[in-house]
Amino acid sequence: MSAIEAVRERYGSRLTDSFGQDVLDVDSAEWVDALAFARSAGFEFFDWLTGVDEPPEDFAVVAHVFDPVAFAHLLVRTRVPRADPRLPTATGVFRGANWHERETYEMFGVVFDGHPDLRPLLLPDGFEGHPLRKDFVLAARVAKAWPGAKEPGESDHGSPSRRRMLPPGVPPDWASG
Repeated sequence: MSAIEAVRERYGSRLTDSFGQDVLDVDSAEWVDALAFARSAGFEFFDWLTGVDEPPEDFAVVAHVFDPVAFAHLLVRTRVPRADPRLPTATGVFRGANWHERETYEMFGVVFDGHPDLRPLLLPDGFEGHPLRKDFVLAARVAKAWPGAKEPGESDHGSPSRRRMLPPGVPPDWASG
């Protein structure tokens, strides 16, 4: 039995296809068990783990694992509430999850309970907030407004609008009539 068949047999309809990619959705309480089962079934290579901000209520945490024998990919996905984003660490199953959990903690604020060293990884000391959350306000936008228009023609500095310009080589009388 292949690794993906073993996962399908155990999890049934929770294994779905999303744009040609096998995706296993599990409850947060099953997170570590699902990753351990996937590894024992043949998904031995841990590729990456990250967070996805899905306002207004929760975050998704997604791990990509790989079966090098069958050349099969699997995304294991769970959701954690925005109010208390906590998940058990997967470092006991895949040691490579260490760095990815630290990054997800730092960028999204998802706490990985039991992680051996959940400290900042990329941001400078004293940085406040989680910059990949959609509710994080970019300080640069507060200090200085965006200098350009959002759409062509919205600017008040007199530059021509792309909407009023004709492509090169189109005669001016063609547009009016």
